[in-house]
Amino acid sequence: MKKIIWMSMLLILLCSLNVYGEPEDALNTYEDFESYTETGEILEASEVKVIQEYEGFTEKNQAVKLKVTSGKYKGKVFEINHNIPDNYVYAIEVKKGDQVVINIDEYIDGKLDVAVTDYKRQHYVLYLYIVFIILIMIIGKTKGVKAVITLSLTMFAILKILLPAMLNGMNPIPITIAISIAITIITMFVIGGFNYKSIAGIIGTSGGVVIAGLIAYFIGSKVKLTGLSSEEAVMLMNIPQKVNFDFKSLLFSGIIMGALGAVMDIGMSISSAMEEIHNANPALTKKELFSAGMNVGKDVMGTMTNTLILAYTGSSIPLLLLFMAHETSIIKILNLDIIATEVIRSLAGSIGLVLTIPLTAFVASIMMKKNKDAA
Repeated sequence: MKKIIWMSMLLILLCSLNVYGEPEDALNTYEDFESYTETGEILEASEVKVIQEYEGFTEKNQAVKLKVTSGKYKGKVFEINHNIPDNYVYAIEVKKGDQVVINIDEYIDGKLDVAVTDYKRQHYVLYLYIVFIILIMIIGKTKGVKAVITLSLTMFAILKILLPAMLNGMNPIPITIAISIAITIITMFVIGGFNYKSIAGIIGTSGGVVIAGLIAYFIGSKVKLTGLSSEEAVMLMNIPQKVNFDFKSLLFSGIIMGALGAVMDIGMSISSAMEEIHNANPALTKKELFSAGMNVGKDVMGTMTNTLILAYTGSSIPLLLLFMAHETSIIKILNLDIIATEVIRSLAGSIGLVLTIPLTAFVASIMMKKNKDAA
């Protein structure tokens, strides 16, 4: 057991290196300077002073002494003037002891330009992640360890295979479908073991995810979604790699990946419940076993569809509040690209989830009864 736990923690560490490691590789090279993103600690910080006011805007300033805590200039101390813009999002007021993210521009003449760009948040994210993993292991025991292993492998597949493949110009849809099916197979077999329950869950989940993707692609094409409804998608047009993304395909890829978790959950829930029912009463016919699986699926369906809808709605609350505050017409709202995208995303995922129920129940009932007959 201890060996499994240590292997799990090693997997987590390997999959998290790029996310939580010190950002020494965060280097951008330009014609006359190189730019580094590093971390630092505030040693001293003066009171905030107003240095300029114009047309209702106020620009502030702090005298800051900081020490670099990562990268090429680790350990070096700099004294800088920290400008604070009149914008709540970018107004970073620092004090002694604060952990921050800094940008260092290194010019060809040796001059260094150092600026505080954000608060350092990665360590708290890591602490929360570790607490989450430990709780899974404590409460789930062996199953929890298996869950951690599959989570680590999922992160690895996304960070090391899916995203790099997209960045290299591969078509997002087929690679996303392939990765989703691979994640499903690994997760089901690791959690449920090599049996008919897992196979039924894999077939049901894969079918549901593919259906969700096809529906999203078909309807999205009909309503002429651009895939450029978010700022991040627009920013991809100017990345250094100069990749000509098919933004519609990226959108549908995201819909497939977003639906995978909930669909996988319901696929495993139904197949697992049906196995328990079959073991408790092996005399049940295929039709009765299928009916039992459908009844379980119907109960789970209500909460799972709510999960998808609420997840997508929750991420759009500020936008919805804007519409309500300005009393925007419902016709205008429903025809906006960004709203149509989220509606199709949530409904396509929910349809895939709903259709996973009969597909999983049908496959599980056939396989489990066939296995009993063969025995």
